[in-house]
Amino acid sequence: MRMRKKKHTDERLAACAQLLITEPESHRGNYRSLFPGEGNEEKELHLEIGCGKGAFILELARRNPEVLYVAVEYCREAMLLAVEKLAREGLGNVLFLNADAAKLAEYFAPGEVCRIYLNFSDPWPKARHAKRRLTAPGFLAVYREILKEGGYIRQKTDNVLLFESSLESYAACGWRCEDICRDLHNSPWAEDNILTEYEINFSGKGLTINAVTAYRQ
Repeated sequence: MRMRKKKHTDERLAACAQLLITEPESHRGNYRSLFPGEGNEEKELHLEIGCGKGAFILELARRNPEVLYVAVEYCREAMLLAVEKLAREGLGNVLFLNADAAKLAEYFAPGEVCRIYLNFSDPWPKARHAKRRLTAPGFLAVYREILKEGGYIRQKTDNVLLFESSLESYAACGWRCEDICRDLHNSPWAEDNILTEYEINFSGKGLTINAVTAYRQ
């Protein structure tokens, strides 16, 4: 669903400039230095690709203050809402990047990222659009480059077609899948699960949530 344009988007983002990553190519290999505080070089760096309005990434950051997070979002209007939430809350371990996931290997150095979250990505259901799915082989090649050895993707989706095609893509590209779950909310992982805005909506309509952890090998 296309998000409606927000009034004064540029001005509102400029007011939160300290939370935005600009010129990402210039920070390649050095993202931890962008976060406030000391000792960041020893901390893990995680990405959420497609952070939407920010409910998931902000709750994740609250629970894990020792981890540094970059929230990647292509839609500026969605990112604006997430950035403004963060500005009100004042968490110091989240920054935002308005970028296309296909270009992440240009922005992050090999092995710089420890973990990637893919939550309710666009399923691109038509076969001719399969290459646009965020778990298509082309995107997995990008993630493989930026993830450290042993790093992994944690994916959630309500879309069965996307989930099954993702499992096939992981297997074909040599990723190891664990914790495969086709009903997350009635599983052992439900207790620690952080709900996204989409997840609340979809599960409220009776849809089951699929999840998997895919390890870089």
